[in-house]
Parts: sequence; structure tokens; C-alpha cells
Amino acid sequence: MSENPSSDQGLGALLRLKVPAEARGQRLDQALCRLLGDDFSRAQVQRLIEQGDITQAGRSLKASLRLQGGEDLAVSLPQPEPLELIPQAMDLWVLFEDAHLIVVNKAPGVVVHPSPGHGQGTLVHGLLHHCGDLAGVGGKLRPGIVHRLDKDTSGALVAAKDDQTHRALVAAFAAGHVRKEYLALVWGQPPAMGRVQTAIGRHPQDRKRMSSQGSHTKAARSHWRVARRFPPAGVSLLRVQIATGRTHQIRVHLSEAGFPVLGDAVYGGRRARRALPGAAGAALGAAGRQMLHAVSLAFDHPISGQRLEITAPLPEDFRQVLRALVEMEH
Repeated sequence: MSENPSSDQGLGALLRLKVPAEARGQRLDQALCRLLGDDFSRAQVQRLIEQGDITQAGRSLKASLRLQGGEDLAVSLPQPEPLELIPQAMDLWVLFEDAHLIVVNKAPGVVVHPSPGHGQGTLVHGLLHHCGDLAGVGGKLRPGIVHRLDKDTSGALVAAKDDQTHRALVAAFAAGHVRKEYLALVWGQPPAMGRVQTAIGRHPQDRKRMSSQGSHTKAARSHWRVARRFPPAGVSLLRVQIATGRTHQIRVHLSEAGFPVLGDAVYGGRRARRALPGAAGAALGAAGRQMLHAVSLAFDHPISGQRLEITAPLPEDFRQVLRALVEMEH
């Protein structure tokens, strides 16, 4: 539980945290990494502690402190160095655009918005160059952004051009009124249809990963149907729809169901080190990413009310793997 006086963590604010009971016995720095979320690395948390910015009843604490659970902590978040977003020309694949929103087919390898280690070359930089007027929509570092795709996931992504559209789209995603479908190449031969409804949260040991075994999980629902099987390779192509939008949701759900996404170095387990034979293996190695693509978005236009159903064609690296899998059958 936390009380944050600002909409974005890290904006020179005083953050008050209540340590949950399940954190009993954990080190202070480990627990804070989970409580503060993705915006803070363990090194940054430890630096805050060393600087005396983490206190309990006005008293500074040590990173190695073992928590009892229930402590009230105060976190003094420093004012960050200003980050100027400079528009950058980018070869955007525009699927739909009008005065209120834009839908692009995000290329694999492109980060959606600035984050530590990704201060330039993000999709946001390209959208600012293309649209020109997103600077005040939805936040300074994520202008226009309504939802995200992982760096190495390709496909359809919508961004808003004005505040009214941004608010409406955020609400539509939160309410589950946006239909999102993905294509995923996975290891194994899953049932013709399947559903996973396990909640997802931060992994209990590795904060860069997500898991159904962590604390502070949130409800997550995914279901799939098999689009095609490739028995010689032991691989299947799935159409996956998600009713929620948790971080790494499809990758976690499919991995924990026993059918990890091809090329997923994080959630693929032992199969991530297994090579596809022949040309398919070469194509997957050249792609260097998980074979996951957001193939379609469907939602009501926030201003006109028009039903938009937008399909994002597969990028060439995904097509190359599919072609090679088909050729293996002949």
C-alpha cells in the first residue's frame, strides 16, 4: 500500500509506504524494489537508503534491515534531471491516422517510450516527429501513449493526439473494451483452445521478470486457439486474446502453461536454448527475439464512435520463420 502525492514516481515528492505483512523477514532494499516498481533499480534504491532518503519515524535505515511487516516508511524522491524529448525521424508504419489518434505497426526492437538506458530512438520520439503536437498529451515522458508493447514484440499500437482522446482510450483499455489479439509461435502442441486466468505480479526473486508466484499480483486473463500446427518442428501458431494488459502477460501465461514463445530468452526456460532445425532455426536466430506480434486492435473511436478494427501485417522476420516452418512439412 502506498500514498503517492504525484501522478509519476520520481518527481521530487515525498512518498509514504506501508510495508505489507508478507514482506516480513525481507531486507529493506529487496522489499523496496518490489514496492517502488519498475522505475527504480536495486542500485537506485540502495542509493536512496545510503543518502538517508528512506526513513521510519524520521530515522534513517540500513539496506540490510530485516522488516517485520507493517512499518510506515517515508521515501524522499529526488527531483530528476530534466529530460528533453527531441523529435526524431523514424520510418513509421502507419495503419490508421486522423486528427485524434494514430495506430502504428511497431517494429520489433523499438522501445515504446523513454526509460533508463533508452533516452532516444523510442517510438515516442518518432511519434513526436510525425505528429508534431503530442508534447502535452498523457505526460511529459510518455506523450500520447495509451498502452505498451515489449521492445521485442511487434504489432498494432494506438497513441492519442489530444487529452480527450487519451483519457477515453485509457478508460477503454482499463474497462476491457479494446479487443487485442496476438499471433504467437510457441513450443509444443497445446490443446485446440485454452484459457489462463492466473494473476501476475513481480517475480519473488527476479524483479525484472513477472510471475504468477509473486506477491502483489493482479488479475490477468488470456485465451488462445491454435491457428496452425507444425509437427515436424514441435511448434504451434496461436491466436491469443487478452482481456487484461499486465506486463509480459502472454509470455508468462504461455510459459507457465507449458508452451513458451519461441525466441523468448526470459520465459522460454530450457526450450529457449533449443534450436529449430535448418532454415527455421536460422530464421529464428536472425530474428533474435520472441515470436510475438500484436496482430489486431478493435475499439470504438472516442470522438466519432466509429468501430475501428485494425490489422497489423506480420514483419518480415516473423514471416521468414513461418515460411521455413511451412517448408519443413514438404
